Amino acid sequence: MKYRVLITDDHPLARRAVRALLAGEEGFEIVGEADNGERAIALCGELMPDLVLMDIQMPGMTGLEATRKIKQQHPHIRIVMLTVSDDVADLFTAIQSGAQGYLLKNMDPDDWIVYLRGLLDDNSEISRHMADRLFHQFRSAPSQAAEETKPNVLSQREGEILMCVASGLSNRQIAEQLIITENTVKNHIKNILAKLSLDNRVQLTAYAIRQGLTQYSQKQLRK
Repeated sequence: MKYRVLITDDHPLARRAVRALLAGEEGFEIVGEADNGERAIALCGELMPDLVLMDIQMPGMTGLEATRKIKQQHPHIRIVMLTVSDDVADLFTAIQSGAQGYLLKNMDPDDWIVYLRGLLDDNSEISRHMADRLFHQFRSAPSQAAEETKPNVLSQREGEILMCVASGLSNRQIAEQLIITENTVKNHIKNILAKLSLDNRVQLTAYAIRQGLTQYSQKQLRK
């Protein structure tokens, strides 16, 4: 199976670099390029890509605004923001806008490929470093937690899987730890997301941290 990819960046050299990176990898097919947010929205309607790699900062309509509009029209399309900034505020805004992922342009190319494959296979990991950054972002706004669906809507097994996801484990690692199949893990995660009205694993991790559902959260709160 090949994943259809749309590259969106206002810099031709950046688009060329991303195209060259993915061209040598099996499973990716570049179906189009856009140099602004408006063009990206139009091409999503025409080409129906599986994945959009979206520059976060572009003149005119920003990548964040384009992401919101694309997700409204085509919620199944996955969007990964591309940026040179590792500011957690940018990460948080991207996830709020509907993005499924966030890649730094200066990351190692091999890390890009591993991340994208994991994302597209519903097996992406949240690193402990990212969990730390998310924790400190949400710690400054504890009132958000009171507005969320409470964790008692989850079964015991779903609660265990939620904590595993928030700890940065992949589906395979969760399956090995809980002695269940990867497909079972995937199904549980889909149910958890539906029950909590969340869209992806990053939001799930943020939710778990805000609710204090992980040993990691408790450890950080004591600092």
